[in-house]
Amino acid sequence: MALATLTIDHAAIARNTRRILELSGVPLMAVVKADAFGHGVLDVARTVLDAGATWLGVATVEEALELRAGDIHAPVFAWLVDPWTDVESAIFARITLSCPNVETLAAIENAALALGITADVHLELDTGMARGGSTVELWSALCDAAALAERSGAVRVTGIWSHLAMAAVPGTGSVHAEVRLITDARRTAEAAGLSPQLVHLANSAAAIAHPTAALSMVRVGAALYGIDTVSGVASGCEPAMRLTSRVTQLRQVGADVGVGYLHSYRTSRPTTLALVPVGYGDGVPRALSLGGSVSIGGTRYPIRGSVSMDQLVVEVGAGVFSGVSLGDEVVLLGDADRGEPTAAEWAALVGTVPHEILTGFGRRVARVAAPFRQTAAL
Repeated sequence: MALATLTIDHAAIARNTRRILELSGVPLMAVVKADAFGHGVLDVARTVLDAGATWLGVATVEEALELRAGDIHAPVFAWLVDPWTDVESAIFARITLSCPNVETLAAIENAALALGITADVHLELDTGMARGGSTVELWSALCDAAALAERSGAVRVTGIWSHLAMAAVPGTGSVHAEVRLITDARRTAEAAGLSPQLVHLANSAAAIAHPTAALSMVRVGAALYGIDTVSGVASGCEPAMRLTSRVTQLRQVGADVGVGYLHSYRTSRPTTLALVPVGYGDGVPRALSLGGSVSIGGTRYPIRGSVSMDQLVVEVGAGVFSGVSLGDEVVLLGDADRGEPTAAEWAALVGTVPHEILTGFGRRVARVAAPFRQTAAL
């Protein structure tokens, strides 16, 4: 029996998928990069496709090829592509590739000509991230080069895309400016002789709070896994991951007893300590040593002392083991409606984003698929 278990609620992911489709009113590219945010890429891919998503989005060609090896035949888009990427394998597997510059376009064109297969590409524009994509100044030249590559039969430009920088901030004018930029970019592409069918810009935050950014498709990851990305706005999407362990030791100690490495915590009274066999080597942030807590039997208990690589200590109170027993389930991440810790809570405590929490669990944590919330279907 594993010392820690991640339970993945695919019914919740399906409900979230339908929720995004309902909110956006356009087709959905479900982002399943980073092992579907730690939820298991192949199973999640099947879940979101069954729930109505029509595209899958990943960061790398290797992630895309894993989907194909898992017998996933839906359209797949990979966006971390450069001239050194294994574009040949991607083209052969009918992966749609992002193209941010003429150098990458040349690599895709040469590989496609060598294979005798037309490569589908989406040209990437930088609309404000100063990260990936063509600058506005170089966009026209990229479109002209892509039109030449189309005439050679090597490339087919089926879409253009970008990523929003400020969609998580309600009321910002940045989203409207970025929508205008990509709309103008489409006109430039069409003037060069291209016919991009898809224009996708909206991420989770925009799909929820900025309907004008929906365009012809939304590209959503975080919301599928229950992460609320817009400050002060609840998406109605549900967390789909639950992390549990168990109490393996209990001990009663006196006051002024040091706990863990360097005795970073000392007990203030006689109390009971519970050992939980999970730690930062499994993905529990060490920073939860200050302010973190777990749920046992519906009650919150504070983490005491430093979170170790393989274990942590919880104070469960005075008395004869305080009603907590050996073998009791310990919920480290769960359902806010039950008063359990969440990825958002962890992220706030340690100064990060829930995305990092969900993608950080290690191989020692077992994965099982099962519903853990009783929620009416949409």
